Amino acid sequence: MSEQVNNESAAAERGDRKTRQGYVVSDKMDKTVVVQVEDRVKHALYGKVLRKSKRVKAHDEQNTCGVGDLVRIAETRPLSATKNWRIVEIIEKAK
Repeated sequence: MSEQVNNESAAAERGDRKTRQGYVVSDKMDKTVVVQVEDRVKHALYGKVLRKSKRVKAHDEQNTCGVGDLVRIAETRPLSATKNWRIVEIIEKAK
Protein backbone atom coordinates (compact mmCIF):
# COMPACT_ATOMS: atom_id res chain seq x y z
CA MET A 1 0.00 0.00 0.00
CA SER A 2 2.71 2.49 0.98
CA GLU A 3 4.73 1.66 -2.17
CA GLN A 4 1.75 2.58 -4.33
CA VAL A 5 1.40 5.92 -2.54
CA ASN A 6 5.14 6.62 -3.01
CA ASN A 7 4.96 5.81 -6.73
CA GLU A 8 1.97 8.10 -7.21
CA SER A 9 3.66 10.97 -5.36
CA ALA A 10 6.87 10.49 -7.37
CA ALA A 11 4.90 10.59 -10.62
CA ALA A 12 3.08 13.72 -9.45
CA GLU A 13 6.39 15.46 -8.66
CA ARG A 14 7.89 14.93 -12.11
CA GLY A 15 4.61 15.61 -13.94
CA ASP A 16 3.14 13.88 -16.96
CA ARG A 17 5.82 12.89 -19.43
CA LYS A 18 5.14 13.27 -23.13
CA THR A 19 4.67 10.21 -25.31
CA ARG A 20 4.92 10.18 -29.09
CA GLN A 21 4.55 7.63 -31.85
CA GLY A 22 6.77 7.41 -34.91
CA TYR A 23 8.81 5.34 -37.32
CA VAL A 24 12.43 4.31 -36.82
CA VAL A 25 14.51 5.83 -39.65
CA SER A 26 18.00 4.85 -38.43
CA ASP A 27 19.41 2.17 -36.12
CA LYS A 28 23.13 2.46 -36.90
CA MET A 29 24.13 3.64 -33.41
CA ASP A 30 24.57 1.35 -30.42
CA LYS A 31 21.54 1.46 -28.07
CA THR A 32 20.16 4.49 -29.95
CA VAL A 33 17.62 4.83 -32.75
CA VAL A 34 16.41 7.86 -34.67
CA VAL A 35 12.61 8.13 -34.69
CA GLN A 36 10.70 10.39 -37.07
CA VAL A 37 7.67 11.82 -35.28
CA GLU A 38 4.91 13.46 -37.29
CA ASP A 39 2.65 16.21 -35.95
CA ARG A 40 -0.36 17.79 -37.62
CA VAL A 41 -0.89 21.50 -37.05
CA LYS A 42 -3.51 23.85 -38.38
CA HIS A 43 -2.31 27.01 -40.12
CA ALA A 44 -3.27 30.02 -38.00
CA LEU A 45 -4.64 32.15 -40.83
CA TYR A 46 -5.72 29.79 -43.60
CA GLY A 47 -6.81 26.78 -41.57
CA LYS A 48 -5.02 24.21 -43.75
CA VAL A 49 -3.76 21.17 -41.84
CA LEU A 50 0.00 20.83 -42.28
CA ARG A 51 2.21 17.83 -41.53
CA LYS A 52 5.36 18.66 -39.61
CA SER A 53 7.91 16.00 -38.80
CA LYS A 54 10.81 15.94 -36.42
CA ARG A 55 13.63 13.43 -35.94
CA VAL A 56 14.53 12.60 -32.34
CA LYS A 57 17.06 10.19 -30.86
CA ALA A 58 15.64 7.55 -28.52
CA HIS A 59 17.29 5.06 -26.18
CA ASP A 60 16.89 1.38 -27.17
CA GLU A 61 18.49 -0.67 -24.37
CA GLN A 62 18.24 -4.11 -26.03
CA ASN A 63 18.89 -2.96 -29.63
CA THR A 64 15.58 -4.56 -30.70
CA CYS A 65 14.30 -1.84 -33.04
CA GLY A 66 14.94 -1.92 -36.75
CA VAL A 67 14.43 0.55 -39.58
CA GLY A 68 10.74 0.89 -40.42
CA ASP A 69 9.37 -0.20 -37.03
CA LEU A 70 6.45 1.77 -35.60
CA VAL A 71 7.37 2.61 -31.98
CA ARG A 72 6.04 4.54 -29.00
CA ILE A 73 8.58 6.75 -27.25
CA ALA A 74 8.40 8.58 -23.93
CA GLU A 75 10.24 11.60 -22.62
CA THR A 76 12.92 10.89 -20.03
CA ARG A 77 15.85 12.57 -18.32
CA PRO A 78 18.74 13.55 -20.61
CA LEU A 79 20.73 10.41 -21.41
CA SER A 80 23.28 12.24 -23.57
CA ALA A 81 23.72 15.62 -25.24
CA THR A 82 20.97 14.93 -27.79
CA LYS A 83 19.02 11.95 -26.38
CA ASN A 84 15.98 12.72 -24.18
CA TRP A 85 13.58 9.95 -25.24
CA ARG A 86 13.33 6.19 -24.65
CA ILE A 87 11.53 3.37 -26.46
CA VAL A 88 8.43 2.27 -24.54
CA GLU A 89 7.15 -0.37 -26.95
CA ILE A 90 7.37 -1.59 -30.52
CA ILE A 91 3.85 -1.28 -31.90
CA GLU A 92 4.53 -2.88 -35.28
CA LYS A 93 7.65 -4.51 -36.70
CA ALA A 94 8.73 -3.64 -40.24
CA LYS A 95 8.03 -6.21 -42.93
